[in-house]
Amino acid sequence: MKGLIKSALNGMAVLAFSGGMAVSQEVEVLHWWTSGGEASALNVLKQDLEAKGIGWLDMPVAGGGGEQAMTVLRARVTAGDAPTAVQALGFDILDWGAQGALANLNDVAAAEGWDDVIPEALQYFAKYDGQWISAPVNVHSTNWVWANKAVLDANGIAIPETWEEFMAAIETLSAAGVTPVAQGGKPWQEATVFDAVAMSAGGPAFYKAAFIDLDEEALGSDTMKEAFDRMAFIRAHVDDNFSGRSWNLATAMVINGEAGFQMMGDWAKGEFLNAGKVPGEDFLCFRFPGTQNQVTFNADQFMMFDQGGVVSPEQAALASAILSPSFQSAFNVVKGSVPARTDVSDEAFDACGKQGMADLASASASGNLFGSMAHGHANQAAVRNAMYDVITAHFNGEYDSATAVEELVDAVSIAK
Repeated sequence: MKGLIKSALNGMAVLAFSGGMAVSQEVEVLHWWTSGGEASALNVLKQDLEAKGIGWLDMPVAGGGGEQAMTVLRARVTAGDAPTAVQALGFDILDWGAQGALANLNDVAAAEGWDDVIPEALQYFAKYDGQWISAPVNVHSTNWVWANKAVLDANGIAIPETWEEFMAAIETLSAAGVTPVAQGGKPWQEATVFDAVAMSAGGPAFYKAAFIDLDEEALGSDTMKEAFDRMAFIRAHVDDNFSGRSWNLATAMVINGEAGFQMMGDWAKGEFLNAGKVPGEDFLCFRFPGTQNQVTFNADQFMMFDQGGVVSPEQAALASAILSPSFQSAFNVVKGSVPARTDVSDEAFDACGKQGMADLASASASGNLFGSMAHGHANQAAVRNAMYDVITAHFNGEYDSATAVEELVDAVSIAK
């Protein structure tokens, strides 16, 4: 009988999001999308829900990597006051799933065929013990470089395809008195750069061995030292005021022509678009040199917290809205990411978006699609944070490259 009641209630939820009944409640959503481009993208979701009669109670927690948001969430859950839905990444989702804190979205997923259109790499983080526990919003790839086209043209710089060409471009800008690299001084941002640098230095097999398999030989290798050496080169070409800078302020430096390049995930594109810039005309997007055929990714998802054993109509409506093809297109066009569904057309996307969708499909097909270490999709948070500590210490001059390699091996060994 209990199962029948639950099934009936979930059936009501499905009717709610399919338009069969009016919903007049609200959802409280905890997230960290607070920059201009991110806020514009989030409005797409808010407006979609408002059209369905669902109010949006906004709970933004600033901090581009989501660490502060997770701290606030833990406090809310401990107090018995979990939000309706929470933006989350990777292993953080699985950790909450293991605690039994999340609602079972299987009925919504079955009604809308999620299993058929969401890539397995995303399903790995959206399911726990065979149950859907979150709704993927997008796929971000992290190994992008963003460049001010006018700055590059003025200095005779073509898009670099190798690390050596990238070094030459950086040195040219430095000689011209232009800040070569716009960087924000926060651990997750430095780790984002290191993601791409390590992939470039060692290739896909090395990246998987070091950051996903946590192979001690790879972590302590000469290739890892080369990655730290390349990070030291980048650090030498960052302006003196980078410490503590938010990622979107670094993006603004490129937008305004104060810097040539930024290494950042494709959420940076939303800042360019929000500033009225056009890809190919005002700014350039390309894969970090040496990673042209690989993609490191993260995927924003919304976890739905258990609200008493059943999925509420509001949660079902939110999950349905997130995975609808029209929203997936509209949201990701603004956000800079690509859809979490494989059946969404690229027609509405700009040149960078079309490239991102093609790169994702190619990397997935060739086995070169890897969860990002920097963004919680390669390993558990304890390991990720241990790597953060070493990468940041090296970037700030506390370790030379050889010492950083030794520290990395030790830190991961302790954190595992």
